[in-house]
Amino acid sequence: MRTPFRPLRAAPALSGLLFLALAACNSQPENIVVGPRDDMEEQLAHAKPVELPPSISATKTFRCKDNSVVYVDFYSDGKSAGLHQKKDGAPTMVKAPAAGEPMVADGGYALTGTATAATVSVTLPGKPKQDCDSN
Repeated sequence: MRTPFRPLRAAPALSGLLFLALAACNSQPENIVVGPRDDMEEQLAHAKPVELPPSISATKTFRCKDNSVVYVDFYSDGKSAGLHQKKDGAPTMVKAPAAGEPMVADGGYALTGTATAATVSVTLPGKPKQDCDSN
């Protein structure tokens, strides 16, 4: 008489054969290289670190002695600013050689002051230097 569970007796033998078949596989990782080598690899390895441009640390509005208004975007490097004569106008970038020194730009623009100062000195083209207070 046949037993209904006969296939279960062969299961351990089949699993042993399966294990031996898998053991014969290559266990080394496969390296895939796509495309040619980078032409600038050596130059990039010896390049100096990239410095990101400064971000805007403060935007302030100042009213000057002649009753005009200027808008200043102070940058995080402490030595540059964007000077706007109109609220949504394009800025004129003024820069200083070092933090704390007057920031200047071609055309007669100059700015002395910091993002935390209540008063700055501004020179605009065709106008004398004047003090401006924050609003």
